[in-house]
Amino acid sequence: MASAIHTFRDHRDDVNCCALSPTLLATCSGDKTVRVYSLSDFSELPFSPLSGHGYGVHWCCFSTCESYLASCSTDAAVIIWSMGTGEIMFKCEHPGRSPVRVSAIASDSSVVLSGASDGTVAIWNFQSRTLRRTGTVTEASVVACSFTPCGQMFVTGCTLGDLKVWDLDLVQLHAEKDAHDLGVTCCQCDSISQADGEAVKFRLVSCGQDSQLKIWIISQHAALGCRMQLLHTLKAQSGPVLSCAFSNDGQLVASGSVDKTVALYDANHGSLLHTLSQHERHVTTVAFAPALPYLASGSMDKTVIMWRLGGGGSAQCAEATAAVCQGRKRAGHSRLLVSDWAEEHVAAWLADEGLEELVSIFRRHNIDGPELLGLTKDTLAKELHVDSVGLRGKVVRKIEELRAALVGSPAPDEFLCPITQEVMKDPVIAADGFSYEREAMESWIGAKNRTSPMTNLPLQTTLLTPNRMLKMAIARWRATQ
Repeated sequence: MASAIHTFRDHRDDVNCCALSPTLLATCSGDKTVRVYSLSDFSELPFSPLSGHGYGVHWCCFSTCESYLASCSTDAAVIIWSMGTGEIMFKCEHPGRSPVRVSAIASDSSVVLSGASDGTVAIWNFQSRTLRRTGTVTEASVVACSFTPCGQMFVTGCTLGDLKVWDLDLVQLHAEKDAHDLGVTCCQCDSISQADGEAVKFRLVSCGQDSQLKIWIISQHAALGCRMQLLHTLKAQSGPVLSCAFSNDGQLVASGSVDKTVALYDANHGSLLHTLSQHERHVTTVAFAPALPYLASGSMDKTVIMWRLGGGGSAQCAEATAAVCQGRKRAGHSRLLVSDWAEEHVAAWLADEGLEELVSIFRRHNIDGPELLGLTKDTLAKELHVDSVGLRGKVVRKIEELRAALVGSPAPDEFLCPITQEVMKDPVIAADGFSYEREAMESWIGAKNRTSPMTNLPLQTTLLTPNRMLKMAIARWRATQ
């Protein structure tokens, strides 16, 4: 089901957090540094490590576009780093100078959130780099936070054990008291939401010192407000659970524990799929890759292990892993035409196709997208010196598939906005359950239309939720045109 494919040993202190984007891995540690690696060959980027914090770094996270990385520290700062250069874009000093334990970036990169040991949170405007709002959300330390899929609400967890849902004006929408006995340690919202009648629903996974992992359903109703319902309580680990994460498609949940293990669950049924036991000390962090079948785990043993999901295990495990990869293959580079691929995109494509052994050869010969499309069995043998006949044949077949995809195909109907009848760039789900182009639907609502463009029935709420799965599907289709 899962196998360790690489171990990173560069940190000199406990690894506190790791984060994954489509092409990058970021790790942070008590050694005051953030390190960034390429997922194509697990090499550390030239500008890594990032050394802007004065104390240990507690948390790091990527923006959705992976252009930025946020990190926070005991030094009371949240730093936003450029992933193009490694430079500091700006630094947010938390009000009151209290140690910042956790941070998050909204899905649309409009705001940055920081949670501190004094029980306060601060919300920063990403573009203007100014403090938007701050306030006290608990009497204890804020140790967990996560934006909801729409980016208009967020959830906090504290050392008292409470989970609370807030809007961006710091109005409390719901409080789940004593969600975890002895304290919450981590929480994460699923990236997928769905409209159910008059409510928008999404899931939250949380964990705590009670050695439990819990999956919740949170619903936001225009009339009834915000509600929270416990779906599963998972007890596979024997010690406090320190970290948790949803896979990008919401099919899997992972958790890391004081018992030195990583547990992998089916998120829909709450069943344990696999237990990974290779760390020597507490597992402090887990994170799924959004575009590859990878899971990263970090530990107090100062290492980060990259696990490949798939291959071996039960049929149930294989089915769950296939769900992770389904529809997301090559997401890191499929946003571009093959002819526009750089060398790193080719390396990512090779890794996706199970051809990792060729990455170093292709890099050595500077193979980019146009060069890739021009490769033949002869050039593979004579110029790249790929000796295996079978391997050369496999590469050529994969290249022929890329060439065939360039022919293109008509856009599927579900990719078209019902209002504009054009392929959507930023699809959102409205209260009627249909997906629309964000700009078109916002204009529809702005014209005081409170009815559905599709059903003509009243819209119970004007809340629009990003449809990330549809957006990814459209991006993959565009890459073939």
